[in-house]
Amino acid sequence: MAASIIDNLKRQFGQGSVLLKLIYINVAVFLLLRITGVVLLLFNIDLSIVLPYIEMPSDPYEFITHPWTLLTYMFVHYDVWHILFNMLWLYWFGQIFLTSFGEKQMVGLYLWGGIAGGLLYLLSYNLFPYFEGKQGLMCGASASIIAIVVATAFRMPDYKINLLFLGAISLKYIAIVTILIDLLSVTSANGGGHIAHLGGALLGYWFIVRWEKGKDLTAPLNRLIDRIVTACKPRPRIRVKRPSARTAYRTSSRPETDMEYRARKKRESDEIDAILDKIKKSGYTSLTAEEKKRLFEAGKK
Repeated sequence: MAASIIDNLKRQFGQGSVLLKLIYINVAVFLLLRITGVVLLLFNIDLSIVLPYIEMPSDPYEFITHPWTLLTYMFVHYDVWHILFNMLWLYWFGQIFLTSFGEKQMVGLYLWGGIAGGLLYLLSYNLFPYFEGKQGLMCGASASIIAIVVATAFRMPDYKINLLFLGAISLKYIAIVTILIDLLSVTSANGGGHIAHLGGALLGYWFIVRWEKGKDLTAPLNRLIDRIVTACKPRPRIRVKRPSARTAYRTSSRPETDMEYRARKKRESDEIDAILDKIKKSGYTSLTAEEKKRLFEAGKK
């Protein structure tokens, strides 16, 4: 039964949209952290020993020694209400976002928003005297989600959604109120989180400004992701059997001369070698339809 549930989740994850994949990843990390916390506590070990390696630090030295936290923190939640609220926002606004943009833009904006929020958090805690001596760690997808919210609101400002007790509200007003709350809360107990929200909001606005000028701010990041995914994918094992003299076919009614046969074999061998070199450098997906056909035909001989 457990195996069937896991298989079903894998299938849903593989067939689901990018929006659902982001939600699944966040929930999976949340569950993993909670389970890890329980196991560690059984040995009287606090989960706090793990958090500096996955949450975004405000201390520059810690960040330099753990630079990957700029990416990992935006997928980390530990509080149930924290992840529930964030995933609901991501689901609601993500659906609206996808009516105007593609899935690649969603992934890129999610990552860029989180990066912008993390960097503004780090900069603010080391620039403003108010935060002197107030070092800490930050986690959560809020900055990434706010980037999507703001981008959606600026793209479709008059699009209305129904809110409980408030009725239909335009996206522009939701974005404005959200940004104002964050501005007024930068000196609160969760000041770092609200600063990160503002970083995500700025990135979301900048994304729309560039988009309306015909530039996709997420394109370079998506190209990098594509390269990483391609490099990590197992390359197909292709066995190519080079034709021998005994199985050589005739291309004309008269028999080939030895010179013609050797020339044809060398030409075919050079073509296959070039295709195999291309696969080695850029992967099987880089081949043209004609090259794939040529390789397939050579493999059958």
